[in-house]
Amino acid sequence: MPVYYVGEDTIADKAVLKNMRRADRFSRMATLAAWDAVLDSGIGVRDENTQLGVILATALGPQATAFRFLDDIIDYGNSKVSPTLFSHSVHNAAASYIASALDNRGPTLTVTDFAFSFQQALALAWCWLEERRCANVLVGTVEECGKAMEDICRTKLRIAEDGRIRSFDFSVSPAAVPGEGSAFLMLTGDNTTRGYCDIRGVRFEDEVGAQRPDLYILDTDGMSADERPYIQLASTGVRLAGYSPIFGSMMTGSAFHCVAGALTLRNETEYGCPVQDNPHGVRLCTATRRRRLETVHCVKYDCRQGKAVIELQR
Repeated sequence: MPVYYVGEDTIADKAVLKNMRRADRFSRMATLAAWDAVLDSGIGVRDENTQLGVILATALGPQATAFRFLDDIIDYGNSKVSPTLFSHSVHNAAASYIASALDNRGPTLTVTDFAFSFQQALALAWCWLEERRCANVLVGTVEECGKAMEDICRTKLRIAEDGRIRSFDFSVSPAAVPGEGSAFLMLTGDNTTRGYCDIRGVRFEDEVGAQRPDLYILDTDGMSADERPYIQLASTGVRLAGYSPIFGSMMTGSAFHCVAGALTLRNETEYGCPVQDNPHGVRLCTATRRRRLETVHCVKYDCRQGKAVIELQR
């Protein structure tokens, strides 16, 4: 079964992870992604460590570690399982490692929700900034694809045998390729010369008369039972994009698409879709080219056709 795994060499950073010898794969991916976001932002969190908030969003948490812990209970009994393994099986372990690596003493929180955890994390980060609870908020997601999750995906999803996610099939039974990874953004309410874009807001329903963006980025990755609702966006005439074939199918893929939207606006570049199968003849980004866009909307539907939109502006 095709799976998009993060390479072991990617999560073998000795400088950042030197104090994380016992950390599991889930926490390592999250900590390295968070560290990269901090470096890219140019914000010195160590100098004002009480002003940084950390919000980690995840749909399934460290499920590989949790299953290992349960296996040990079955094999050895309650009294002989590893307490270290137990401590790493909780959802907040990765956020704790991030705070420790950054020497951060600001508020740290993990948000969980199957479909919209990243969107909920962004909404919470906006509240923290508005309330002046934090000067800056590091917000991101992490998911891991372990052996148990592979079995679940094989049972519950239609796996793309050729390893290609066809983002624009808009099918009642879309094909998925399980993936894993972590992505983080540094949010600030202050002006910065290193900013990528503005996040205008996150909304969970359609607004009457809402302005159309210059580009829709769709969370069509095969994780939903029915992706036909996305075809409604094709009728608007706005160009569509989807980059799930780069990182794979995961419940929090919205974070990666948000990063793609931010790159599009900052670099003034429209990126061609990696898989361009287009049975409905919709208007796609077929080639990478220079284009100045003002607004990008990242759109996700859940299994019950609930909708979430992240609005990005140059």
